[in-house]
Amino acid sequence: FDVFHVGHINILERASKLGDYLIVGVSSDKLNFSKKNRFPIYSEKDRVKIISSLRFVNEVFIEESLELKLEYIKKYNVDLLVMGDDWAGKFDWVKSNCEVIYLPRTPSISTTEIIEIVRSI
Repeated sequence: FDVFHVGHINILERASKLGDYLIVGVSSDKLNFSKKNRFPIYSEKDRVKIISSLRFVNEVFIEESLELKLEYIKKYNVDLLVMGDDWAGKFDWVKSNCEVIYLPRTPSISTTEIIEIVRSI
């Protein structure tokens, strides 16, 4: 995420209810740049601190690459991978190692829109 908002809280809280231990991968600054061609608003250090502060998050790690998703799944002994539905189908390739669920995003909330509004003020 670039700007943490209630949509992020909602999806993480729903994810936490699907199991008994929630591990969250926070994209590194480098990974964010490769996906969006710009660095995030908050540094990876700050984003890790924000996510770590949530009571329903048990553990946080820096995700360096989407291609390493299966390695992270194996390293953390993951049974269930939860992603937002904007990623639907993109991680089905790990289904032989764990269940994959794509949760719907919170309607009418967009990081891009928030950033545009702030920039216009």
